Amino acid sequence: MAPEIPTDVDRRGYLAALAGTGAASLAGCSLLERGEDDATTAVEGERARELAERFAPTLYFDAGEKWFPTDPRRYETDREGSPVVDGFDALDGYSERYSEPESPPDPTLFYHVVEYDDSPLSVVQFWQYSAFDQFTTNFHWHDWEVLHVFVDTDSGAPQLHVASSHARAVPNNEFLDPDPDRTPALLVELGSHSNALSVNEQRQRFRRLPLDGLLADITNGSIDGIEALAELPIAYGLPRDEGGRLPFAFPELDGAPIHEDDRLPSVDRGDLLDESFVVRSFRALASPPSALPERETGLRFEHGGREAPEADVEYDLVSTDELEHLTGFTGPQLRFEFTIPGFVEDAVAGHLTTTSVPWESPRYDNPAADISDPNHRAELAGRYDAIGEPAPASTIVASVTEATASDDAPTDEGVTTERSGVESVALLESDPEGVPTFGGGIAVLQGVPDGEHRLTINGAGLAPHSEAVSVPADEAVTPAGVEGEIPLVANEEAVKLEIDPRDADSELSALAIEDDFAGRLYDVPLSEPDAVYVHGGGAYTAEVRDVDDEVGATRVNPGDEGAIRLDDPRTGKASLATFLADIAEETAASIGAEVTDGDTDDTDGDTDDTDDDTDDTDDGSSDGPRGSGRDSGGTDGLEGSENAVRGLRRALIAIAEAARRAAERAESGDREGADTALESVSTRLERAAERLAEARGALPPERARATERRLEGGRRRSEQAADAGKL
Repeated sequence: MAPEIPTDVDRRGYLAALAGTGAASLAGCSLLERGEDDATTAVEGERARELAERFAPTLYFDAGEKWFPTDPRRYETDREGSPVVDGFDALDGYSERYSEPESPPDPTLFYHVVEYDDSPLSVVQFWQYSAFDQFTTNFHWHDWEVLHVFVDTDSGAPQLHVASSHARAVPNNEFLDPDPDRTPALLVELGSHSNALSVNEQRQRFRRLPLDGLLADITNGSIDGIEALAELPIAYGLPRDEGGRLPFAFPELDGAPIHEDDRLPSVDRGDLLDESFVVRSFRALASPPSALPERETGLRFEHGGREAPEADVEYDLVSTDELEHLTGFTGPQLRFEFTIPGFVEDAVAGHLTTTSVPWESPRYDNPAADISDPNHRAELAGRYDAIGEPAPASTIVASVTEATASDDAPTDEGVTTERSGVESVALLESDPEGVPTFGGGIAVLQGVPDGEHRLTINGAGLAPHSEAVSVPADEAVTPAGVEGEIPLVANEEAVKLEIDPRDADSELSALAIEDDFAGRLYDVPLSEPDAVYVHGGGAYTAEVRDVDDEVGATRVNPGDEGAIRLDDPRTGKASLATFLADIAEETAASIGAEVTDGDTDDTDGDTDDTDDDTDDTDDGSSDGPRGSGRDSGGTDGLEGSENAVRGLRRALIAIAEAARRAAERAESGDREGADTALESVSTRLERAAERLAEARGALPPERARATERRLEGGRRRSEQAADAGKL
């Protein structure tokens, strides 16, 4: 059973809580200031070998894995006098030699040991090389992953395990104060080879949270006083072992499947991940895939010098000294495509992946650069002067959810958001590496420079999302979306909403999209044409704001439309009054559909064409003042539930007429007349609320809820219209 993950409401609260905490509240992978750590010296010879053999990890691979840790030296070639490993040579050679399913070629881990100067703190690194990487966010030649074991050489006790997880922006899996008598164990992610830790008795499964006496496999992310963070520690984990569905991309080169390339004669389709894991195109799927295989443990690797009768494969342990003569790991850059919503047409942007040489990276000489949890770094800093205190690192966080039709709303009149059924991919325009979500849709992008950025989210079977995100210089955490939530929509339900601010009657600065039931779903700066995908079953308000802080609103009901364009967005009284008229007429029509045939009298008692907006008889009443004992179902002499519903309908029509007058007067420049009409709108909204209370028992519950929510929204827009300085 997968560990329990917080609900969507919990996650939104959790993300909001993060935004209010300090820099020490969130992990920051490899982003703490390097100058704070002391220098290191390489440990060589027998001493290094002894440490490596003591902590050599057990590795559990996925049953579907194709590329196991191997020795790249077998594929070494000379290029213009420099020794390199070519991607074609490595992938083709490895595939040619991998003929027996349980006998991967040259199983090898490479170790590197350093000690911090004038300190008992040493670190044993275990580097794992794979010939290829095929994952949901990318695919690339060569893949290096690393496990860091921080150990106190005075006591011999391990202090911290840090297991690498994808891009540098993704928080690593870490465990503070592991059991000194237990061999480190890694759960290797299918295709990507990201390392998850396994520290408890259940060695072949990953646990983010403690359960039934078992320790959690990570100690990342605890924040005092914030309960939601304890429910979801900030670490990548192992999504497919936590109930997450993770679709894998299919690698192509020059527009063709990579295994068809002439330079890879030994590679065929069977040398890549099985078709059951793979999604050929995110956009081609109508909805998120639901039949992706769950994780299943395959081969178990153990160091050949250790007695481990249950091992499937014994690996060699070799010093990285034997590799450091290599100057590069080469191959043509492989392009992974991202779809970015755009005005008129979506853009397709590729990001490129490259592989650097491990011994040229900062973490090779200073493993503390890879500590992603500031609490872990702070703890080590308290124990060892060689480790610097945590430093702030800007992080963007978001909960990626899925918008679906709401059961509380009438058909096609409201949506809700729920935990995404598939993990997605986040990409910053300023960063070439995609970042996978984890924990049921949590996106964490660390080390983001302050300033303006564009965040794009893609998910299999889901319409893409893109928005501008401003990262303040003095904030450690920036929630993206609305209060940290970004809802995506299944392709089959998606409707593109486009807006062009260049056609507006003022300089627009912001756009927000609200659904009657889900509330605000999209809220971003707006200065140029933009587009967002919404669920076709929602009922929306598109709100625009200009540089003078004036507000405008437009009613949007997608229905069967494939795309909707807001060509003439406006702000001010006229825009808001028109919106009020539109939503009142829409609601009156829906209420009218509930009235028995033959009882659809449209009279509202406000049939005169004068500009007298002081009349309170908003529903055709001819009765006396309030409290005079008029019939509870209305004032047209009829009794019963149908009478109450008709009274509500007439009240809504009266709102629409008053709002139309307000819009006309605002457009003609008559501020006083517009405000007088808006006062009448406000009064009639209150009367409509009373009529709804009377009619609620005669309406379907979902219709009553929809009407109530629209009246609540109408009151808010009515107040905005009254306060508007712009006509």
